Amino acid sequence: MAAVLVVRDVRKEFPTDAQAVRALDGVSLTVDEGEFVCIMGASGSGKSTLLHLVGGLDRPTSGSITIEGRDITRMSDRERTLFRRRRMGVIFQAFNLLPTLTAVENVALPSIIDGSDGREVTKRARSLLEELDLGHRGTHRPQAMSGGEQQRVAIARALMNDPAIVLADEPTGNLDTRHGEEVWRALATMSRARGKTVIAVTHESAGATFADRVVVIKDGRIAGQIEPGGEGHAALVATRYAELVG
Repeated sequence: MAAVLVVRDVRKEFPTDAQAVRALDGVSLTVDEGEFVCIMGASGSGKSTLLHLVGGLDRPTSGSITIEGRDITRMSDRERTLFRRRRMGVIFQAFNLLPTLTAVENVALPSIIDGSDGREVTKRARSLLEELDLGHRGTHRPQAMSGGEQQRVAIARALMNDPAIVLADEPTGNLDTRHGEEVWRALATMSRARGKTVIAVTHESAGATFADRVVVIKDGRIAGQIEPGGEGHAALVATRYAELVG
């Protein structure tokens, strides 16, 4: 499989009054096309910083991040914004749906912002909702849907522009166990059935079992990787994670 994402020796420092705080310290990572990778680590380990850098929301202090062969660390702010809009899908913990828009309108929004034809955009948005078993929710606004349904609408929105990579930041952090499992299953289907590259930050061992690979970060460095062994092996992931960060 071809590599979609290549992170090379990335360091990120944040200046403070006393001294610079190093959030990432020489991280290197390759993610292949269609691979589903979870990133786990304690609070402050650097996992969210890494996701933000891959999403082009900030620049590393040093190192490079290449997506589809393009080094996003060398892009201007405008180039990164356009690249993120067209080649990345982002799923947030808090769903980030606009309350005044219907499910179809929320899903269609990225393409409308990018200037695509309205009729075709609406057709694609409805099709994505159907794939996620939300066809019956197309005309509903977020407040009329459960948290799990809202997050699946957000997943459909992330797919709208057919991105090369989908980034999910604690995608089930606001959901109960049942709805959280629905979201993890939808992310796994996105990767395996649609061939999308998915990178998700999580602290949930049960959720990580849906991934192909788990990358563990400790103190700004990759401490190791876990082969999760498939759905239902949360205890295995939790035990191996404890060994790597302990």
